[in-house]
Amino acid sequence: MMGGSPDPTAGRGAALSPSPSSRSTARRPAPDPGAGSALDSAVRGYLGHLAVERGLAANTLSSYRRDLRRYARVQEERGRGSIGEITEDDVRAFLVGLREGDDDHPPLSAGSAARALVAVRGLHRFALREGLAAGDPAHDVKPPTPPRRLPKAISLEEVERLLAAAAGPSGDPGTARGLRDRALLELLYGSGARISEAVGLDVDDLDLRDGFARVAGKGGKARVVPIGDYAREAVDAYLVRARPELAGAGRGGPALFLNARGGRLSRQGAWMVLRAAADRAKLSEVSPHTLRHSFATHLLDGGADVRVVQELLGHASVTTTQVYTLVTVQLLREVYATSHPRARN
Repeated sequence: MMGGSPDPTAGRGAALSPSPSSRSTARRPAPDPGAGSALDSAVRGYLGHLAVERGLAANTLSSYRRDLRRYARVQEERGRGSIGEITEDDVRAFLVGLREGDDDHPPLSAGSAARALVAVRGLHRFALREGLAAGDPAHDVKPPTPPRRLPKAISLEEVERLLAAAAGPSGDPGTARGLRDRALLELLYGSGARISEAVGLDVDDLDLRDGFARVAGKGGKARVVPIGDYAREAVDAYLVRARPELAGAGRGGPALFLNARGGRLSRQGAWMVLRAAADRAKLSEVSPHTLRHSFATHLLDGGADVRVVQELLGHASVTTTQVYTLVTVQLLREVYATSHPRARN
């Protein structure tokens, strides 16, 4: 079973500068959002469609909502009261505004602007299909091409330092929170789960005897991932010696990882755990996906088939997983260049 997010329409190479006519469009004050304009109504309809019919994950839906609210506000400032009035120049001008920023928003990277454009293009496709507009002005607007960045993995020795540094806020690995933090990080590296998937686990999602966990991936799609012996031992120690103490501070619940108040540990809380351990281990450039990237890279370095890694990571397409093969090829090139007597002249 695999999870995945909707595959955005890709494109390259279109100019992003608005035409002179779009620059001269008179700006009007945006209507009061509470007034419920026709454009607002179209946005709400599309978000409802994504939530109910497409089943988008809550985090993805939140990103779409934020991007489309900004889009609607910009278009209303340009005098567009309904989605049918928006032109291609309006869409291009919005994209340029994302990249340049304004008084209320910093400039967005190419990747972030492309993500916002995916939401905009989806909105206009929906409007055309539902008869809310006669055409799709976003159809020919291409997203900016982000620079290709390889996933940042850390070495096995660095992973071990990071895991050993999980000790809770007191610095004592034997406390309830220290045991929780070690179990969380061991599970992230041992399963390749995203942080959001790990904190979403319930106790009943684990089968420690056989070494498996059932995680809910992007779009709510579930998959089963194996848990190695180190992670099983750490999670078992947490369940026996720490979780009851943390649960006693709250009302009880099914969540596997609990915070100090007995509630479910949040994504932000889990990221703070990872960052604190990285600081203690003196590791820089650690991100929420560092252990997931390292999980995939180390599997491929060990000879795992890319299709198996795709399944474990929950990628809908193997092309998403293949970016990790570039990391291992890059390592091979570096080893060759520094080791072979005739690699360099």
